[in-house]
Amino acid sequence: MAATQTIAVLGAGTMGRGIAQIAAAAGFAVRLHDTSAELAERGIDGIAATLDEGIARGKVTAEQKAATLGRLVAVPDLAAAARGFAVAIEAAPESLELKREIFAQLDRIAPETALLASNTSSLPIAGIAAATSRPERVVGMHFFNPVHVMALLEVVRAEATSDASVARAVELGRALGKDPIVVRDSPGFASSRLGLALGLEAMRMLEQGVATAEDIDKAMTLGYRHPMGPLRLTDLVGLDVRLAIAEHLARELGTETFQPPEILRRLVAEGRLGKKSGRGFYDW
Repeated sequence: MAATQTIAVLGAGTMGRGIAQIAAAAGFAVRLHDTSAELAERGIDGIAATLDEGIARGKVTAEQKAATLGRLVAVPDLAAAARGFAVAIEAAPESLELKREIFAQLDRIAPETALLASNTSSLPIAGIAAATSRPERVVGMHFFNPVHVMALLEVVRAEATSDASVARAVELGRALGKDPIVVRDSPGFASSRLGLALGLEAMRMLEQGVATAEDIDKAMTLGYRHPMGPLRLTDLVGLDVRLAIAEHLARELGTETFQPPEILRRLVAEGRLGKKSGRGFYDW
């Protein structure tokens, strides 16, 4: 996929602005859309702050920052964001109803040749694609947080997704500096299903007093060479996000593995959502 093409990123939150940043850094023209001009501009500001951190660490030059920001534009109007783009990557909150609504709008205004991708981490691509008249052009592109650091891209194909659309998503992922894997449209895909199973079991161990959060995480970082322990990772992802995914997988798969432990429900109810709220399993 040529870097001269335009990518629309729909959603300027943590994941959306991360995707927009790496796309702009790779040379693509990027339209970052959200429901208001303020939210879209805040996404651009967040990208600038991340690039400043990269400069401070010697990972990014001032020239690279300027070039990246020069390829980004905040677009609060979806029709304007969708005009003439090659790919749309939706990064809205994990609500099937919301994503279906966005894709129904995209179906009405997107170019016929556009690839329509969702960054969902667990929701069915087929269910999202059903809101369109072109399910063969709908694919999952599941990025990982922080997007500019994590190498993996999970490309998810539904039954109706065409081989050409999968190939385009894989090609784009490589152009963005990612290492793609292709998985079938199954609850939790590969990464969320495996990662959440480990995270929920770590929570049960903490609940049962097997070890402290720090020592459970250390067991995985030192014993299994994981870059981060499952409880600290949950804090970064968001306890509320993991609770929603666990409830979804428990319903879809019908297994006790994904039944949320009481400690997760309690912490979410208390507003301890992880790093974004200042407290989760750790104090941030």
